Amino acid sequence: MPVTLTIKKVPDKIVARLRRRAAANHRSLQGELMTLLEEASEPKRLTIHELRQAMLKSGLRTPDESTRMIREDHDAR
Repeated sequence: MPVTLTIKKVPDKIVARLRRRAAANHRSLQGELMTLLEEASEPKRLTIHELRQAMLKSGLRTPDESTRMIREDHDAR
């Protein structure tokens, strides 16, 4: 059963940007918000290429490096 959601005190500049985005996509504000919620609630699946690029960008080369980074992060807390 659908649920009605309410967001209170949304700043005018955000509402204006959402209205412009909705108009650019030929949707109502309600339709645009529904699209944003649908996209945000779906887990993004990376392609193999995107995953490899993310790994290279992180600087990780071996499992030992990731283990070291996790330990350093844990010890810093």
